[in-house]
Amino acid sequence: MSQSDDAALTYSSYLKVGELLKLQQPLSEGPEHDELLFIVTHQTYELWFKELIHEFLAAQRSLESGDTHYSLSILGRIRTILKICVAQIDILETMTPLQFNSFRDRLGASSGFQSAQFREVEAILGRRDQKAVSHLLPEDKQRVENVMQQPSIWDSALKYFDGRGFSIRKEILNRDFALSYQPNEAVQEALLELHRKDPEGSLICERLVDIDEGLQEWRYRHVKMVERTIGHKSGTGGSSGTAYLSSTLFNPVFPDLWQIRSRF
Repeated sequence: MSQSDDAALTYSSYLKVGELLKLQQPLSEGPEHDELLFIVTHQTYELWFKELIHEFLAAQRSLESGDTHYSLSILGRIRTILKICVAQIDILETMTPLQFNSFRDRLGASSGFQSAQFREVEAILGRRDQKAVSHLLPEDKQRVENVMQQPSIWDSALKYFDGRGFSIRKEILNRDFALSYQPNEAVQEALLELHRKDPEGSLICERLVDIDEGLQEWRYRHVKMVERTIGHKSGTGGSSGTAYLSSTLFNPVFPDLWQIRSRF
């Protein structure tokens, strides 16, 4: 980049502020005051999902290379982003049911279920469920299905634990990544030994628990936000609303780390 190019670069041009601020286009007449809040919040979620994917992939590379300190930094950042995602629900909850319903009919068949990036985050965390991607656009569905064929963040963590001398069976390390991981007693024994003998390695486990807890917190707050806004009505796009969301609660993504808690 030449010096003249450097001089021409501004805050607005670097961040594409002009283009960004044109992306909020309410559909309601008027438009309704609260539709802008709805759009901005959900667009912001998509930006955070993009960043989460970026950070999770970096965490996987770091774990698989055995870099404890960088892994701790990245995993801590992921947990902090999840806290921001939860905090955004506080903003949405300033919108009453009447205010939401003033523009809800304009949403048509659109639904948060169609967030391909969130499905990608779930896939990186280990979810292997074709039903979760059945409603996505073909190109989005293919992208998420490709992620479902790859090692999850937990598979990367298992490789990290094995590399620190806490043996994980080869059939687990080399399992079929297209299938959901199942809790394993041999892995749990290795994790117990790691906690007792490897303080740095155990910190990785605790950061993963932080992320798991943060995701469960986000799911719970999301359920309650939807319930207080639309009750038990069907969600937009014909989804089952709170019925489906409630079914996702209290399902840890790293079950081995939770199952060992009572054995210390």
